Amino acid sequence: MSSKKLMGLSMAGILMASSALAQTTATAATDLNLRAGPGANYKILDVIDANAEATVEGCLAEANWCKVTYNGTEGWAYGDYLTIPVEGDVVALYPNRQVVKVNTITYENDDQAEAALTLGAMGAAAGALIVGGPAAIAAGAALGMLGGAAVEPDTTVVTYMVENPVDPIFVEGEVVVGATIPETVTLYEVPESEYRYVNLNGQYVLVEPADRTIVYIQR
Repeated sequence: MSSKKLMGLSMAGILMASSALAQTTATAATDLNLRAGPGANYKILDVIDANAEATVEGCLAEANWCKVTYNGTEGWAYGDYLTIPVEGDVVALYPNRQVVKVNTITYENDDQAEAALTLGAMGAAAGALIVGGPAAIAAGAALGMLGGAAVEPDTTVVTYMVENPVDPIFVEGEVVVGATIPETVTLYEVPESEYRYVNLNGQYVLVEPADRTIVYIQR
């Protein structure tokens, strides 16, 4: 085999090794939407199951979204709800992405159909449509509350929520059980129920009004 061919094979091996090193595996802290683009207004392609692993290609520098692959589907997940081990602790991926050397990537919307927004006519910005100022869905304390407050509501409650639609509110962040909804978001009553509901980032959710935490997501 010629030296040129050997050099070519060696370089290919180096490139493959570099690519492998660039990949990071992260775990979903709760059931987590896999979206067509880096924003809560993009349609949902799949849901990453709680405690399931996804391969991370990289994260945006300017927004808390990471490009991942889960069960063969490539999409975008919210970086605060992807976790990684760092020095024995389980921490959110996005604020610790430089520690584990996750790639910084950019987003180009090459496929308009695939990246169609959840509600089509809501606009074409890649980021979430923030309502009421810099409102954001707050993660549970140190990720510990996420997924822990889920309830199974009576079917009449779910039926009422779905059959009485309200205008969607888009805020920064992702819809997950255990997260807290900003005070600026109006909650709607469900007759004879302790819960309230809202159309948040294109999904109907039930909320515990006392602490405004999401307890159920209609998928």
